[in-house]
Formats: sequence, structure tokens, C-alpha cells
Amino acid sequence: MITRFTQHVREILTAAEVEARAADSPTVEAEHVLLALSARAGTDAQRVLASAGLDHHAIRLALRREVHQSLSAAGITIDPGQLPPATFEPSRRPRLGASARTALERAVKASAGARQIQPCHLLAGVLGAHAGTVPRTLALARVDQGDLTERVRSATDGPTR
Repeated sequence: MITRFTQHVREILTAAEVEARAADSPTVEAEHVLLALSARAGTDAQRVLASAGLDHHAIRLALRREVHQSLSAAGITIDPGQLPPATFEPSRRPRLGASARTALERAVKASAGARQIQPCHLLAGVLGAHAGTVPRTLALARVDQGDLTERVRSATDGPTR
């Protein structure tokens, strides 16, 4: 599967790993991929996100609000910035988490008929989640996930790309 990724997608996945490390996460999750997509200038995926008001900074802020809201729902009243960092071996690469794996599987499906998996396919894979951190984050950013998905489809000129 990795051989079908464009250079942009490979670089985005590497950047997602950097995002995970910066968040002290032992796994790369869909939200890290979303952050990396938003930071990859010159791609259709980044342009689609920016057109919805989702630049890297806006996504990071919405993710912070999502963590705060999720903690509050669990009865935890600490500011997320005061939480101790996750403990994991810093020399180890973060492994691919379940939400990122599922997003990659959806990206492969979204790229059906294409020669290579493009950043918009990866964004379609991330946006395919109906539950979890990414949908909650988009809602907090006041972005309609369905509309954003349609923008991605339009950008790739295909019904499922």
C-alpha cells in the first residue's frame, strides 16, 4: 500500500508523526494526520481545509477545546495543559493508532481508480469518521463535516475521492 502514496502523502504521514510527538502521544492518530494535512501548503487538501477556516492554528485550538470538553464530560476539571505528559520511550517512533489506520484504509478506498493516493484521498479518509476526536473537533470549530467532505470530493473530481 505504501508504494501507492505520493511523495506529498508520505511527507504528510511523517509530519503526522511529528505532530504526535509534539502532543506527547505514543500513537499517530487521525487528528495528527489532520494537523499535518493542514500544514502541507500547496496541496488540494490544505486548500480545502483553509477554505473552511481550518488552518493549522485553528485545528490545534479546536483540538484543545475538544480535549477540555472531553475531560469535562468525564468529570475532570483540570486544564489540559496541566496534565502530565504521556510516558513512553522518547527514542521510539509513535506507532500508527487505530483512527489513523482506519483513515488510511478509507483513503485507499477513496482513491479507487486513481494511480496513487493523494492528500485529498487522505483527507477524505480522515473525514470519514462518524465518531471520535476529529468529528468532535470539527463540530467545535463549527465546520460541517458533510460539507467539508463534499468539498474534498469536488477537489478530486470524483464521487468518492
